[in-house]
Amino acid sequence: MKSNVVFTETFSLYDEPFTTADMIAEYAGVNRSSITRSIREHKQSLEKFGTLRFKNDELKENKSVNSKRGRPFKNYMLNEEQATLLITFLQNTPKVIDFKIELVRQFYAMKTELLQRQLVRTSGKAGRREMTDAIKESSVLSDKWYVYSNFTKLLYKTALGFDVSKLCEARRVDKKATPLDFLNKAELDALNKRQNQITTLIDLGMDYQTIKDVLSNQGVIYQTTLKIPEKARN
Repeated sequence: MKSNVVFTETFSLYDEPFTTADMIAEYAGVNRSSITRSIREHKQSLEKFGTLRFKNDELKENKSVNSKRGRPFKNYMLNEEQATLLITFLQNTPKVIDFKIELVRQFYAMKTELLQRQLVRTSGKAGRREMTDAIKESSVLSDKWYVYSNFTKLLYKTALGFDVSKLCEARRVDKKATPLDFLNKAELDALNKRQNQITTLIDLGMDYQTIKDVLSNQGVIYQTTLKIPEKARN
């Protein structure tokens, strides 16, 4: 199975991974109505692991279970515990067993990725404090009120190739939100590396324009893309 069956609602590193009833039906080879009925029958048990969320999706054709397009339906969004419990109610056919294995693998991979991003994000906070402290202590920068904003723009532009506003727009993040919460591990690593370099150059007594010239000559550390992260398919 090459398709993603585990998702997050946004790209935030604090999102809870989930799968959908539609994904379970498709890849376990079970009729969609049977999955929905099972969820409703075991609603009380499933909600011991959190509120049962859902979204209204349009039915798509599912050839494996002879299901065709039709009116919108309630597509349940199940967290790891809920999905694991629900699958125990299914017959252990070879296809269901294969899906169980893949679901466990993808939930583990998604949680690991989110944890890694959280760890890198935390280390970046310390680096940010070091950079702002370096600016405050700099004899050529401390009296310029605009320099913090300029260094933030320079940080993103030279680390990732785009400014904060474009990244937020692409990731569908409110401009008032913290953009760091919506970057992947490679992007966070690049920002941390560039942040440390900026701090070092400030400590060497360089002014903003000199630092900008130095970093511009080095090129972008990690050229990210403005591609919208994949979400649950309709």
